[in-house]
Amino acid sequence: MRTGLHALPLAVCIAAVSGSAFAENWPQWRGPLFNGSTTETGLPTAWNVETKQNVAWVAPMPGPAAATPAIWGDRVFISSVDKDTKDLVALCLDAKTGKELWRKAVGKDRKAPVGSNNMACPSPVTDGKTVWFYYGTGQLVAFDFDGKQLWARELEKDYGEFVVKYGYSSSPLLYKGRLYVLVMQNASAQKYGRTHDRRTEPLESFLLALDPASGKTLWKHVRETTATDESVETYLSPIPYESSGRAEIIIPGGECVTGHDAETGAELWRWWYQPADRQTWQRTVNSATPGDGLVYAVRPKHRSLYAIKGGGKGELGADGLAWRLDQNVPDVITPLLYQGRLYVANDGSRVFVCLDAKTGKKLWEANLASLPNLEMKGVLRASPTAADGKVYVISQNGEVAVLAAGDEFKVLSRTEMGEGPCTASIAIAGGKLFIRTAKSLYCISGAGKGRE
Repeated sequence: MRTGLHALPLAVCIAAVSGSAFAENWPQWRGPLFNGSTTETGLPTAWNVETKQNVAWVAPMPGPAAATPAIWGDRVFISSVDKDTKDLVALCLDAKTGKELWRKAVGKDRKAPVGSNNMACPSPVTDGKTVWFYYGTGQLVAFDFDGKQLWARELEKDYGEFVVKYGYSSSPLLYKGRLYVLVMQNASAQKYGRTHDRRTEPLESFLLALDPASGKTLWKHVRETTATDESVETYLSPIPYESSGRAEIIIPGGECVTGHDAETGAELWRWWYQPADRQTWQRTVNSATPGDGLVYAVRPKHRSLYAIKGGGKGELGADGLAWRLDQNVPDVITPLLYQGRLYVANDGSRVFVCLDAKTGKKLWEANLASLPNLEMKGVLRASPTAADGKVYVISQNGEVAVLAAGDEFKVLSRTEMGEGPCTASIAIAGGKLFIRTAKSLYCISGAGKGRE
């Protein structure tokens, strides 16, 4: 690994180069450091939605959605469905008051082939001047901060309707002057009763790099795999990783993890999931988590978590793996990396584990479902986030657990939001928490009594 700035982990590099303004924002799904954490301080430990204690404001949402808000300065951006009109909408709120500044209808919602997901699952992304909204229909729209549309694309018109069982949900990634969009889909165009689709098979899965200023496609890299049927499909978002002077885009899914050159999309390395037993239903939901010298990736269906050594080339063997975890592994949520510790949870059983990120050594384990002071009844569908020495966990039922970050397990508070289902991650910016429920967006502040 090179010396100087390039020897630092990606998170430290970003904070050092971009300054405090970047660290105080939450520009995309996994935050400013791409690992679920931020350097924010002064965050609330506890609040009460009934008495409004530490609740700065509550903004009604036009409908339910899984999109996590993006926050920059005095703007909050969030994707949603309008339950009355069935429009896919892009929303901008005032971060100080929750007042709606503008709302744009950009397309129509549609049902997922299977299940109840809507098309407002992908999260928006911003760079402080432009905000990009993306939806499960392939609709991608860029706005300035005043709500003026800069450009729009319908990616499904160019590449065909995405064939993903529970609805396409990948969020875009903004990184090094490019906008990355991942499509990992079933190879059969007529899967899930889609008999109308007569495209030539097998359908391609691919990574796109777009020009953020114009939406123009810069390149398309076909992401190949020998996996079959639903095991090719993913719901995850591409994540960047820097190691040994290389900038990579990490893509789990299709029974393997791959690292791609951020400039060209070319595959640099590949790790096949082990053991190599195959099933047709092993779709991947979790995104990768970038570390300092390691990439953390999860095999579907609670099977294993792999800590893969960074900087590899070609097809990696056994020596490409630093360590693995085979118990209490998530199926849906993405692991959190914070202050040298990796936080992992079985989203079904709610068993939460804290590991030493370098070695995989278990530091503590706790069942959030059975602890007397927690009794978290809802499963976990939103990935945990962290800052200010705190880890924030929200269940699908809207139960929020605030845990102390560190080598010892400690519950700091438990709060009922009272509005489920909750599937968006808790965003952190400007000393506040932004929590999306089925009906509202809450702004939680540690600065005392909030406003009605």
